[in-house]
Amino acid sequence: MSFKLIEKSLFIKSIMLLFFMVYSFYSNQEDVENTHPNIIIIYADDVGYGDLSSYGAELIQTPNIDQLAAEGIRFTDAYATASTCTPSRYSLLTGVYAFRNPGAQVLAGDAPMLIEPGSLTLPGVLQEAGYRTSIVGKWHLGLGDGNLDWNSTITPGPLEVGFDESFLLPATNDRVPTVYVDGHYVYNLSEEDDPLRVSYGEPIGELPTGHSHPELLRYAADDQHSGTIVGDISRIGYMDGGQLAWWDDEEMAFVFAERSERFIRENAGEEQPFFLYLSMHENHVPRAPHPQFVGTSGVGLRGDTVHELDWVVGDIIRVLEELDIRDETMIIFSSDNGPVLFDGYEDGALENHNDHDPNGGFRGGKYIAFEGGTRLPLILSWPDGVEKGLVSDALISQVDLLASFASLTGVDLSGYDQLDSSDLIETLTGRTEQGNEFVIQQSSDGLAIRKGHWKYIEPGNRAGWAYTRHNLGATPLNIEPLGEGEYLFNLEDDPRETTNLAEEHPEKLQELRTLLGEVRDTPLREMRR
Repeated sequence: MSFKLIEKSLFIKSIMLLFFMVYSFYSNQEDVENTHPNIIIIYADDVGYGDLSSYGAELIQTPNIDQLAAEGIRFTDAYATASTCTPSRYSLLTGVYAFRNPGAQVLAGDAPMLIEPGSLTLPGVLQEAGYRTSIVGKWHLGLGDGNLDWNSTITPGPLEVGFDESFLLPATNDRVPTVYVDGHYVYNLSEEDDPLRVSYGEPIGELPTGHSHPELLRYAADDQHSGTIVGDISRIGYMDGGQLAWWDDEEMAFVFAERSERFIRENAGEEQPFFLYLSMHENHVPRAPHPQFVGTSGVGLRGDTVHELDWVVGDIIRVLEELDIRDETMIIFSSDNGPVLFDGYEDGALENHNDHDPNGGFRGGKYIAFEGGTRLPLILSWPDGVEKGLVSDALISQVDLLASFASLTGVDLSGYDQLDSSDLIETLTGRTEQGNEFVIQQSSDGLAIRKGHWKYIEPGNRAGWAYTRHNLGATPLNIEPLGEGEYLFNLEDDPRETTNLAEEHPEKLQELRTLLGEVRDTPLREMRR
């Protein structure tokens, strides 16, 4: 055979190989439904749109989270359903807007279970699809039936709503009880201790509190956070007994990483896929990162805790790669609500912000109706199913994950009309730019709705305390409180929501006012029948 014929043959083979590779890639991309990747949701706490370097942060660097964005799809118009934690977590797990449940408010540490056992949940959907399911980390959706004895069986809880395993921070890291709950029992509770008691009313026991012994505190706390001192940090509420089970704040991220790794390793070799809901505490107050992270950011303890969070993300990636299951594992990273600097503890967040803007140029933050309260980072990385390095401005809400996962894994939701969750699996995996027509935003200011570039905030009484939280000192989160009237903003022209267009665009105002009223009265799946 002549050299020219050999050259031609090699060229044809190269073209055929290239065609096969491209065809195989897009065939796999199109075949997204009825597939069962491992799924991990890493859910941050109070981390804002501008707190990640992949979203523009400079003084906080998050290389591991950035790696997820580089290997997947980063969303710029993604929302939590609320600007506070319990409502957002309720919506994420139930596929229902939290405003439909009057009890879905920020819960005390001894509140009863908010999600009805046996109801449809995201982990329950994945259980039906054959997944092994686990939650590690913050819960804050209540436990028990309202008469909880922390020294006995703790039920109902996550195991009654779709999780096979659970290892919990029961409420928040600034609330008692400061213990972990492993399954149905307090972790490391010992008979050598006095029984564990919890009170959100009158003080109990004789342990020091922030009120009685402020000299013992790592940093000063406001009146609400000056209850029982654990370590050198006072908390909301009072606690007595069970000291051998109390957690160490500085070790918490390592504890959650270790429990997550254990679950992944135990399930990696099985034919059954797994779902892990890793619900982190960073950077919720009290901010007490491990010493190895202290001083690593340019914005003090608040940024240091984000660095600690990023380390946990890196540890999860490391384990998946070591087990050779990274490509077949979908990782979703997001946060429950927008940022806040001072939230009860004088930990230097106000003094050390160094002009860092945690909400990435948007207005407001935690508790507030403006974009900074609910527009958040959302990154999805799945090497086997999502093209690398995509950026999408599709309108997405965390409430959509339940229906999207059901679609992905072939679970039929046709009998569930009381959901607000939409099937956006094609959007989440980058196959289309088409997102929601509109999303709802819940806050201490009431409800808001965004449709296209327009946003409407309903009239009502505003929570002055929420604005006070953001207006202590000169920071990027300083904000003028909303008045009691209606607000209309064009987010394309005015992303910081500075100009109320309610009087200039009465027809658009009426359109969104009417639509919000319809959504308030009717679940979205029922509306769309």
